[in-house]
Amino acid sequence: MKRFSCFVLVVSIIFSGITALAAEEAELVSGEDKVERPIASEGLLVHSLFQSNMVLQRDKPIPVWGTAKPGEKVTVTFDGKEESAVAAKDKSWKVTFPAMEASTKPREMTVKGKDATFTFDNILIGDVWVFAGQSNMEFGLHRLNDGDLEIASANFENIRLLRPTRQQGPDNKTNFPVMYQWSDRSKNHSRKGYWEVCTPETVGNFSAIGYIFARRLYMATGVPIGAIDTSIGGTTLEAWTPLSVLQSIKTPMVAAMLKKWDTDAKEYDPKADLAKQVQKHKDRVEQAKKEGKTYKASVPTEAKPGPIMSNRYPGNCYASIISPLTGLPVKGTLWHQGYNNAFQPNAHVMYYQIFPKMIAAWRNTFDDPEMPFGIISLCTAGEPQDLNNYLQRTNDEGVMIRAVQYQTFADLFKAGDTNVGFASSFDHRHPSYHPRIKVPVGERIARWALAMEYGMNNISWKPPMLDKMVVEDGRILLHLTESVNAPNNEAIVGFAIAGEDGKFQPAKAKHYVAGKDDRGRPKLDTKVLELTSPLVPKPVHFRYAWSRNPLANLKGAGIPFATQRSDRSTRPEIYEQYTGEKVEIPGEVSRGENHKLNAALRDEDLRRRKAEAEEFLRSLEK
Repeated sequence: MKRFSCFVLVVSIIFSGITALAAEEAELVSGEDKVERPIASEGLLVHSLFQSNMVLQRDKPIPVWGTAKPGEKVTVTFDGKEESAVAAKDKSWKVTFPAMEASTKPREMTVKGKDATFTFDNILIGDVWVFAGQSNMEFGLHRLNDGDLEIASANFENIRLLRPTRQQGPDNKTNFPVMYQWSDRSKNHSRKGYWEVCTPETVGNFSAIGYIFARRLYMATGVPIGAIDTSIGGTTLEAWTPLSVLQSIKTPMVAAMLKKWDTDAKEYDPKADLAKQVQKHKDRVEQAKKEGKTYKASVPTEAKPGPIMSNRYPGNCYASIISPLTGLPVKGTLWHQGYNNAFQPNAHVMYYQIFPKMIAAWRNTFDDPEMPFGIISLCTAGEPQDLNNYLQRTNDEGVMIRAVQYQTFADLFKAGDTNVGFASSFDHRHPSYHPRIKVPVGERIARWALAMEYGMNNISWKPPMLDKMVVEDGRILLHLTESVNAPNNEAIVGFAIAGEDGKFQPAKAKHYVAGKDDRGRPKLDTKVLELTSPLVPKPVHFRYAWSRNPLANLKGAGIPFATQRSDRSTRPEIYEQYTGEKVEIPGEVSRGENHKLNAALRDEDLRRRKAEAEEFLRSLEK
């Protein structure tokens, strides 16, 4: 797909009487990008957020902005009201209309300058939500289980969809292009950066979780929903955080991360990169000849952009796709990410340092310190955990990322932040790192929004939370904020406990017996859990749902008890606990050490299974 180098060719385009063009009306040239609205212009330009079919945020002042020639008067007419501004020396202009109530009545906006006029129609007033993260948030509706049914049902004229055009680089962008982008792979153009009315024809590639969330909100409230999907696959938390914010976090891990990226960028040699690509192409041609095949790819002629243009470079995703939305009034945001951070050594430590700062930065970007922010925890991946592989499946940095996502929510919520939400996504037992089960995830985070942001207090959303942990008499008692149970009267599974040695084993979990009732029967306290294990006579710590695809079933009012733990061991410390050895590289577990740790965990699983078998045989002798 061609990059945006063509933008400079269209910067001088002057718009006069332009409305959003339908695909069949655009003059498209095969193999070329067609920019309908550039990111800059010599004449009048309205920010790309303002288009036909958009949704404007209700109950907040409505700003409209753009650029024009310095000194040029710009007049905006909307809903019978008129506001004017004069472009400043930097070409910027902005007007603001009074807040409006939600409305499904289509409205028209006209922006007029000296030599050009823009007219936008079919504008609604409602709630705007922004969705962000990596591929599991980006995962299109057409790829879901039952996605075809969801697409066929997606006739919602009052839901509007926007996927801002992606850009690259570390400099904060102020706008995004609206364009038809050519794909060499599919040999056609696709619309980028347009607001679309939600229909079966427009929704297929949109974020599945984002769409499910939006349609549930609309079905429950009747309020028009503007859904903005900014997600980008393969990205990291630090890429979505403003670089200035990262630089203000004075921790060794963040400093080391920034230094490494800075060094990689400075040492990047485009000539050497191109030479490497050419040599790789020659090698593939030769290999194909040996196999009697033809290698059809053309010889590379350009170097790769380099580290500074990577969508994992610190701050890049924020600079390229969130920064252009700065100042847009929105209702809130959803976040679903974590997979790529899990590839980094001890990434959960840095994630916990950055995540709350990122949330605060985004609230600042959207000019709302109390902006609702919904967190969807890292989804499942890999072989499901069971009692035979229990400890082996705990050796995963991803589950630690998931735990700090919940911990960040819990910290903010307990500190009085009533606009932070949370939903677990681990309980569907899907082995793919792109689970196709997204509908329940979107519905679950919609519960939070409906309950907390739309006043539907009868809807359950909050996960049961730990109130306090008590260690006594060879057991751990967990006091929770609400009653919990396993479904269908099943035994509670998913907990593990450890003593001072840090070696965890699956725990027997049951409700605490708080005396007897008036008939002499055990009186169970469903808000308190008792954890024990014959292999851990003096427990001091617990973990729950501790695997990327965990064996866990505890819920309160249908909402899963979230992945969490009381210990703070890092993977190098876990390696030492189970092997008795220290890691060679401080802070990292090498590949060979990881194999050794897995072997030690298998031995612990085997030790437990042998103990259980021996106990079973003893019970038969009684």
